[in-house]
Amino acid sequence: MGFAQKVSDRSAKVGVIGLGYVGLPLLHAFHAAGFAVLGFDVDAAKIKALEAGVNYLMHLGPNMVSDMKKAGRFEVTSNMGRLGEADAVIVCVPTPLGRHMEPDVTFIERATADIAKTLRPGQLIVLESSTYPGTTREIMLPPFEKAGGGGLKCGRGYFLGFSPEREDPGRKDHNTRTIPKLVGGIDKESGEVAVALYRHAIKEVVPVSTAEVAEAAKLLENIYRCVNIALVNEMKMVLTALGIDVWEVIQAASTKPFGFQAFYPGPGLGGHCIPIDPFYLTWKAREVGMPTKFIELAGQINQGMPEYVVNRVLLALNSRGKAMKGSRILVLGLSYKPDIDDVRESPSFELIEKFAELGAKVDYNDPHVPRTHRMRRYDMKMESVAITPDALRSYDCVVISTHHSAYHWQEVADHAQLIVDTRNALKGVKGRRDHIVGA
Repeated sequence: MGFAQKVSDRSAKVGVIGLGYVGLPLLHAFHAAGFAVLGFDVDAAKIKALEAGVNYLMHLGPNMVSDMKKAGRFEVTSNMGRLGEADAVIVCVPTPLGRHMEPDVTFIERATADIAKTLRPGQLIVLESSTYPGTTREIMLPPFEKAGGGGLKCGRGYFLGFSPEREDPGRKDHNTRTIPKLVGGIDKESGEVAVALYRHAIKEVVPVSTAEVAEAAKLLENIYRCVNIALVNEMKMVLTALGIDVWEVIQAASTKPFGFQAFYPGPGLGGHCIPIDPFYLTWKAREVGMPTKFIELAGQINQGMPEYVVNRVLLALNSRGKAMKGSRILVLGLSYKPDIDDVRESPSFELIEKFAELGAKVDYNDPHVPRTHRMRRYDMKMESVAITPDALRSYDCVVISTHHSAYHWQEVADHAQLIVDTRNALKGVKGRRDHIVGA
C-alpha cells in the first residue's frame, strides 16, 4: 500500500521526534485526526510521564495525554531504532545558539543520523525545528541519500520537506490545528506528499515552492517581531529619559486604524524563537557576504534590556539610600510570558544572575514554576517563595518581570517597599505610586 493510500485511510503511523512545546501538541493533533502516533524523546522522564498518562505541559490541559492513552493508537519511546515503524517522521528538536551566537544544529544532525539508520521506501521525513534556510537540503538530505547503500532517492524512494512550527504556548484563540501550516518540499513530489499528510490534521495548509521558502518564512515571522520589539524597547528608554510614559504613547498610537501595530517593551526577549531566529539568519547571510545590520542591531537592543532593568533597579535603590550589594530582591515571574510554565530563554534568569553578581540576595516567585530545573545555560537550583504581605515588605525591591494574571497587583503595590515594573502591570492599582518605578 502506498503512502497516499495510508494517509487517506488513516492507516499511516505518524512519528514525532522531540516531545516538547512543539512535538507534543503536534502528536496530539495527528492522534485527534485518527492516526496512530509514535512519539520519540531522549528524555527518560518525559517518556515515563507520558506512559503514565501525565501531561508535563500544563497549558495543553491536564487530560490531553490521558485521553490519548484511553483512545489507543498512542505510544512513546526513547528507542530510536523504532523510527522505521513510522510512515511519517516529523522532527521537532531544539535549535539553540552556541556560545558565540552561532546556530547549534546538533540535535537536527543526531535526529537525521537516527532516521538514516532505519530509512525505508515510502517514508516521509519533515523537519519543523526553526533554522536557517538550506538546513533541510544541506544537513538532512545527504545522509538520507547515502542510507541503505544509496538506493533510495528523494522524491521517489522517500520524501523530505520542511514545515515550520508556529506554536505560541498559552494562546487561547489558536492551537496547533487552527494555525495555518506552511509546507515546502525538497522537491515537488515531497512537497505534495507532506501537504497531503498535514491536511488531515491541520485546518489550513499553505504549500510553498521549496523547503528553503518555508525555512525563510519562519525566520521572517520572528525577525519581524524581534525588530518591532527592539523599536519599542528603544522608545521606552528614550521616553523614560524624557519623562514620558511609553505605555500611554503606545496606547495613543494604537488608535490609528491603519499603518500601526502595537508591540510592547519588556525586560528582554524570551521563548525559543524570537531571541534566536535573527541570529540564524545573520549567520547564514555571512556565507554569501551579505550584512544584516538592521537585524543585528535589533538583536543587540533586545539583548541589552536586562542590563537596562538592572540599572533602573540600581538607581531606584540608590535614590532611597540603599546599595545593590546586600539588598533583598524579589523577581516576580520566571516564565518568559504570562500564565504558562515555559521558561525557555526567559530574561528573568539573566536578571537573577546579574542581581546576584552585584551582591544582592535574590528570590523569585512564579505560580507556574515551583522550582527551577537544569537548562543549557542555567542551573540555579531555586524554589519559588510564597507571597504574603509580610514577605513583600521584607524585600528592598520587587521586580516585576512577568505579569501573570494570578498575581494580586493591588496587594503587591500596597505592601512592597519599592517596585520596578517592567510590564506596566501596576497601571490600574490605587493609592500611592511614589514607590513604583517603570523599567
